[in-house]
Amino acid sequence: MGTTPKPTYQFVFLRHGESTGNAESRWQGQSDYPLTARGRAQANALAERWKEEQVKFDLAISSTLQRARETAEIVTSALGVKLELDEIWLERDIGEMEGLTAEEVRQKPRPPYVTPYDSVGGNGEGDWELFLRAGQALHDLLKRPAGSYLIVSHGGLLNQLMHAIVGVAHHADPSGVRFRFENTAFARVIYQPHLHRWAIDAVNDRAHVHALNRSKVQIGKDRDPE
Repeated sequence: MGTTPKPTYQFVFLRHGESTGNAESRWQGQSDYPLTARGRAQANALAERWKEEQVKFDLAISSTLQRARETAEIVTSALGVKLELDEIWLERDIGEMEGLTAEEVRQKPRPPYVTPYDSVGGNGEGDWELFLRAGQALHDLLKRPAGSYLIVSHGGLLNQLMHAIVGVAHHADPSGVRFRFENTAFARVIYQPHLHRWAIDAVNDRAHVHALNRSKVQIGKDRDPE
């Protein structure tokens, strides 16, 4: 007799496509910027890739911000997946830096030393606060039935989520590992609850964007400001 398969969670954590804020090199935070034409092309390329690969999801969950929601809507419409919106997946609140260009942020005076426990942008979320929110988002996911889930969110939050998964909490020294999530890049992660074991299968997978770059559609270089 064969053994009964153990319940397993399969997560794909996807960063949104290029937004107008990305194109202008703005620190977006929780400000609401739409996708650019390039961002929509990235999302459509990913949707076509997953259709060809016959990728299946039981449910998709997205940040309510427009750049993430638009990305999620393009992908879920193509794949026929139900979409939920949840504010816990919003990008980091970066306080007074929201809407500033990267150059404007560089010109602002900064304290000589900032810890993970300090607010960002005067009254925004510090690293520790964002880490705790990411941990709560992960906890909420694991209260759902085992299955395959697509999460569409933002670079800042997804970084803290990956820290929570690998068990790296923030210390007094703010420098450390950063997980790269370019526009419409994703991480694929598996969780086996009976073993309490995580497996990271992919990080910053964006093969569909490389393919798009080789086509006549000009995609250009992804931009990091969140």
